Amino acid sequence: MVSILQILLLLLDVAQWVIIAHIIMSWLINFQVLNTRQPLVAQLWYGLNRLLEPVYGTVRRILPAMSGIDFAPLIVLLGIYALRIVIINNAASFY
Repeated sequence: MVSILQILLLLLDVAQWVIIAHIIMSWLINFQVLNTRQPLVAQLWYGLNRLLEPVYGTVRRILPAMSGIDFAPLIVLLGIYALRIVIINNAASFY
């Protein structure tokens, strides 16, 4: 059971880093440091959007409109952190 716990925590870590990479990449694209006309940047951006949009879409439906500010990545990251805390605090039940 401990290995299942470790795998679950690893998946949460990977999801956290993917979301952080998406946030940083969106900033770089908005500040025109990265250009989406470059093939590698376009592929990475398209892949990250396809991966994260189903998660963000469900959160955006719940959140009210915030006048152009997208809080969906922040809410998803907070959810990942909360889930990680719950799993770690209940790790004794896995032994």
